[in-house]
Amino acid sequence: MEQSLEQQIELVSQKFLQLPKEKEIQIISHFDTDGISSATIMAKALRNIDRKFSIRIIKSIEEQFIYDLPKEKITIFLDLASGSLNHLKKSGMNLEEVFIIDHHEIIQEVPREINIINSELHKKEKMSGSCLTYLFCRKINPEIKEYAKLAILGMIGDLLEKEVDKLNNNILDEGEIKRKRGLLIYPSTRPINKVLEFSSNPYIPEVTGNVQGVLELLREIGLKPVNGKYKSLLELDEKEMTKLVTAIMLKNPKAKNKEIIGDIFLLKLFNKLEDARELSAMINACSRMGRSDLAIQLLMEIPQARKKAETLYAKYRQHIVSGLKYAEETKKIKGKGFIIINAKDQIKDTIIGTIASILSFSSIYEEGTIIITMARYGSKTKVSSRNVGGTGRNVREVLNSVITEIGGEVGGHEFAAGCIIETQNEEDFITLLTKNLEVEMVKI
Repeated sequence: MEQSLEQQIELVSQKFLQLPKEKEIQIISHFDTDGISSATIMAKALRNIDRKFSIRIIKSIEEQFIYDLPKEKITIFLDLASGSLNHLKKSGMNLEEVFIIDHHEIIQEVPREINIINSELHKKEKMSGSCLTYLFCRKINPEIKEYAKLAILGMIGDLLEKEVDKLNNNILDEGEIKRKRGLLIYPSTRPINKVLEFSSNPYIPEVTGNVQGVLELLREIGLKPVNGKYKSLLELDEKEMTKLVTAIMLKNPKAKNKEIIGDIFLLKLFNKLEDARELSAMINACSRMGRSDLAIQLLMEIPQARKKAETLYAKYRQHIVSGLKYAEETKKIKGKGFIIINAKDQIKDTIIGTIASILSFSSIYEEGTIIITMARYGSKTKVSSRNVGGTGRNVREVLNSVITEIGGEVGGHEFAAGCIIETQNEEDFITLLTKNLEVEMVKI
């Protein structure tokens, strides 16, 4: 009989607790909000049980990285490594001392000895890496409950908030999260004019990145500043909120009401209620601007981290706005049901995935359209792909079929995946990818 996810968490946590206590642990986690939240939860739990550990935050796993890892340490992968099972098997590591807590798709055979917690192996449950990490850590250290809020933060960072009510493990209650219904533009706690200017999800044509456009929209609906300051979203009354939603829908007619109205999650950080989506964006900003250490310090609530993170976040938002402008104006490769944007070195590789996500939520493209974005770093090219509306072909399988021919690393989910290729192979990659997408469209 197949084990449930809960049984697997129990089994893996017990195996972990049986390992020699004097052995050092290396935590290797992904650099997005889910990965940073997972690493912070794990660090807190291991510190509580007096275990020696180190943390490495990485953008992606490449084959050589695994072969270079110290073999004498216990290794915990968080929010990654499900696509690297073959490399781990060949690496010479003691797989009984390798732990993977992840939620990405698995397309390789799972080695029998490896310790893996992955919701995809259990009826493809939709759970974030941070929620799985929290459930594991709660087993090895029940005192971790104050960090349940980070499990929810990671889940929101991975756009899985619609799954929150399916989590039958009290994470929401333990994290003391407040939930309100409202307009899904963040942060809901800051003045509405600034929020609209930097709104990327949803992207609002003629408003996002346009100060004049923001002021015109607010004038149209009769919202005026009081003592030089606009209200926040949470301060709007029902009539004002209705007018604002209508104005945004008129600017973005393809958007559906259910896409811009939903649950706003508020959690306490530095003794103040914060919009979880804003915190998630700030964590992402720190990592994508090369300061994942600052992201962890922020979640550890180290006082001086807050101001530094806010400064970096402001710079990051400017990068996003200019990246969106470039993506809008640059020449694209278009086909039936797909679009390829090769930014080369015009957009940072750490931001190109965010640009793909924003475009997939923007209602510029038809539902089911595959958006592929590319950006260079060093001798490599980072490829990020998203499906508009989360429907259509399995984009991870599409990328994998191309990577199998030209080489590279691939990972991700059914409708949000990415890969890394050698920059010298860009033309071959685009040719094969286009051919693959066009042939499949003919079949359909």
